[in-house]
Amino acid sequence: MENIISSINDIVWSNALIILCLGAGIYFSVVTKFLQVRYLREMVRLLFKGEASKKGISSFQAFTVAIAGRVGTGNIAGVATAIAMGGPGAIFWMWMIAFLGSASAFIEATLGQIYKETKEGQYRGGPAFYIEKGLGVKWYAVVFAIATVISMAFFLPGVQSNSIASSVNTAFDIPVAVTGGVITFLLALIIVGGVKRIGKVAEVVVPFMAGAYILMSVVIILMNIAEVPAVVSLIFRSAFDIEPAFAGVFGMAISWGVKRGIYSNEAGQGTAPHAAAAAEVSHPAKQGLVQAFSVYVDTLFVCTATAFMILFTGQYNVVNPEGGFLVENLPGIPFGPEYTQSAVNTHFPALGSGFVAVSLFFFAFTTIMAYYYIAETNLSYLNTKGNKWMIWVLRVLLLGAVFYGSVKTAESAWMLGDIGVGIMAWLNVIAIILLRKPALRALKDYQAQRKAGLDPVFNPQQLGIKNADLWEKKLDEHKDIQEDKELQSV
Repeated sequence: MENIISSINDIVWSNALIILCLGAGIYFSVVTKFLQVRYLREMVRLLFKGEASKKGISSFQAFTVAIAGRVGTGNIAGVATAIAMGGPGAIFWMWMIAFLGSASAFIEATLGQIYKETKEGQYRGGPAFYIEKGLGVKWYAVVFAIATVISMAFFLPGVQSNSIASSVNTAFDIPVAVTGGVITFLLALIIVGGVKRIGKVAEVVVPFMAGAYILMSVVIILMNIAEVPAVVSLIFRSAFDIEPAFAGVFGMAISWGVKRGIYSNEAGQGTAPHAAAAAEVSHPAKQGLVQAFSVYVDTLFVCTATAFMILFTGQYNVVNPEGGFLVENLPGIPFGPEYTQSAVNTHFPALGSGFVAVSLFFFAFTTIMAYYYIAETNLSYLNTKGNKWMIWVLRVLLLGAVFYGSVKTAESAWMLGDIGVGIMAWLNVIAIILLRKPALRALKDYQAQRKAGLDPVFNPQQLGIKNADLWEKKLDEHKDIQEDKELQSV
């Protein structure tokens, strides 16, 4: 079975997907005139604007739900895997896909907002919705929705729960089955409350977990501040096959850097548009910019923090593509959260393993929460008759996958996760390239209104964007309110 999974993974993650993701990031960066740089201050400003409504969550809640999905085991175990398989140079390619992917994240999140709908009294949206409404290809939308439900409910949760159980077992010697049971129980308490409860939990837990982890990494970086230039130099030299110690892994550095970068920050994968669509905003580009910033938080902050801790302390191995290891500082540990635990233990022997285990618990647990929300959104798209029993079946199956993932081997869990990410990325990146014009029109409109000193309001009819039904309805309601006010004043 593992050989079959490995073969499928190799097909999905061929060089073609890596070229597609990098190419899309370059294209969107150019056509938006590198909005990820020009609008950085605007991204931060918008982060704390807006409020939740009966149908939607606030921009900040949508941001934290997206961060919950982005910041997970990929930021700890995923970084370690990238270094193990591609050498330190893989970190540069993780940075590169984050920088370029920020533009892709803007496009997909803006599209999620443009074509969102109201279902079960809540805003729903995502690639399945914009593929059907924007491209007008129903079967393509259905394929994405089915692939996403399978990936989010079955393939990806196991990676997160497996990493939690593994790190807790290393730190506290607690059996993986016990940890898996606890995770499953706590998750069940949250997901039965739907997106509102997920948003409320995420806005409290996410800032705390990311802040504490980054603070610990900053302390370790300050303790090794003199080594920062050497580590940065090692990353750049290894990224371009200049470092003799890692000669021959250039292709692996790009492949694993991009693969783990996408797995971590999810730019272009099609997950973040679901959270973006749930936000209550006056213009789609607002949430697009907020989601673009979330890619920076994930990779440039959290992943870099992990990478520096590992590289400062030398607590890593690097696999030789021809067999054996180029570097083997941790015998018996091929890859995983143990790299980060060993790195923190180097400076804080009494704290390291436990701190990383707790951090990973929060990171991965909130990611599973986001996975559930995304799976539910796509099931809602497919469930046109509104059968509530289907939601309960999804909940039970996802909880089962979480428990099973905590006790199965890490290698098979990661391969299944990679397949899920890869399939979604293939489907979504092609879709947003084909559907780029509405998002670019929205950006241009937002720029024009901001330049005029206005708080941008979206009017799809003026921009020639069709099938943005919810926005057209909101405009009609706004006109009715204005007319009532004028009549009352008369």
